[in-house]
Amino acid sequence: MEVKLWNDKRERDMYENFAELYAIIKTTEKLEKAYVRDLVSSADYETECLKLIAQFKNLSTFLRDVVPSVERFAETYKMDCPAALNRLIVSGVPATVEHRTASMLLRRRGVSPALRSVGISDEVGWGIVPPDFEGRIKVKDWILRLSKMGAADELTEQQSRQLHFDLESSYTAFMAALPNAGS
Repeated sequence: MEVKLWNDKRERDMYENFAELYAIIKTTEKLEKAYVRDLVSSADYETECLKLIAQFKNLSTFLRDVVPSVERFAETYKMDCPAALNRLIVSGVPATVEHRTASMLLRRRGVSPALRSVGISDEVGWGIVPPDFEGRIKVKDWILRLSKMGAADELTEQQSRQLHFDLESSYTAFMAALPNAGS
């Protein structure tokens, strides 16, 4: 007896897309572990991670009506992929870019040490604030903007003031969101 996994082309396409999403998440998890264990070069890691992030964003946009929560998708299919979910959903950039940018940020004039507490250096995780937390969005925007700058590039006085303001306001909001922040 033949068992059909789908009833029509639309359903078949949906399951194929689920398989693609599953594969991207699992592959990202393996890549993250390989990078942490120094089994892949930084250059190769960054290239492949950027590719996976782009594929993930494209597929997530395409599946947003069917898969409104990738975290729930991972939970449903019993995927234990915390590094991949962090990289694909929370960070959105390879660890090499994230760490390089964090280092650059800390060396640039006008950058407050509060950046570390906002979560860029992973001293404090983003898991306690929602994904749409304004501070997270501001910091991520600055990370992406600064990652495009060369090592010798300088922020203008206006950019420096804006970055400082964004970091201070994000830090304040982040600290207020911490459990027992007032204790």
